Amino acid sequence: MSIDVQKRPIRWHIAVFLAPAVLVYTAVMILPLFGTLQLSLFTADGQSRVFAGLDNFHRLFFDPRWSATFWNALWNNTWFFIIHMLVQNPIGIALAAILSSPRLRFSAFYRTAIFVPTILSFVIVGFAFKLILSPLWGVAPNLLDLVGLKSLFTPWLGKEEYALTTLGLISVWQFVGIPMMLIYAALLSIPDEVIEAAECDGITGMAQFWKIKLPLILPAIGIISILTFVGNFNAFDLIYAAQGALAGPNYSTDILGTFLYRTFFGFQLQTGDPYMGSTIASMMFFIILAGVCVYLFAIQTRLRRYQF
Repeated sequence: MSIDVQKRPIRWHIAVFLAPAVLVYTAVMILPLFGTLQLSLFTADGQSRVFAGLDNFHRLFFDPRWSATFWNALWNNTWFFIIHMLVQNPIGIALAAILSSPRLRFSAFYRTAIFVPTILSFVIVGFAFKLILSPLWGVAPNLLDLVGLKSLFTPWLGKEEYALTTLGLISVWQFVGIPMMLIYAALLSIPDEVIEAAECDGITGMAQFWKIKLPLILPAIGIISILTFVGNFNAFDLIYAAQGALAGPNYSTDILGTFLYRTFFGFQLQTGDPYMGSTIASMMFFIILAGVCVYLFAIQTRLRRYQF
């Protein structure tokens, strides 16, 4: 007795549709990435290139000429990320919770108004706030004077202790609309049966959000957190537009992106070093990769239980 085994057809159309995207992604992302990693293992010897192994990374970590700037930029990058995690994302969650209320009028207008800054150019935002906060011709001193708080004004972008935090809050203002919209979509995806069951049990208002809605949107919050991590450790534009490549005052706003720019391309009297620049870029990649791996293997697996 023979049993006919029907072979599953090979779905060639999947490869055909994926091929263009894979080729473009490989050419634009994968090949430059491996090229950068390869370049970080070499150094210049006169006009020739010689293999250096991990010497560039050793110089970046331990050579006083490089390590002080690197660790300063890494700490500034970390603080920039912390500001977004502690300010931007909680505000985005709160705004989404408020705007998802069916009793709120003009909610569509509010969502649009909050989201509009995210489509603005970094250059426009950087220069606009540099003008607004200027102690000479900015409008911030006059606005504070109108409400009797001019004594609180200080040139926040010109003081080392305030500059990076000020730029972080400017970035929060620009991008708070992204976590707001993602959380808003997650709140709308909660089945009506769950909300109705909670109301039947007498759970309404803020108690309903904390006990019912918040646990159900934890996967969305996790995605927002990892997107914030990747975006902030890739940051460059706002710092460069507002403070320039030197990330002043006195490198107090220097992050890995501006450090990479000065090292790779050179700036003013500093000659560009593509090998050390590639080393810094590789470190940025490894830091982001480590954060993404922690999220995927340590956090996301625990959040799956809350998904529908």
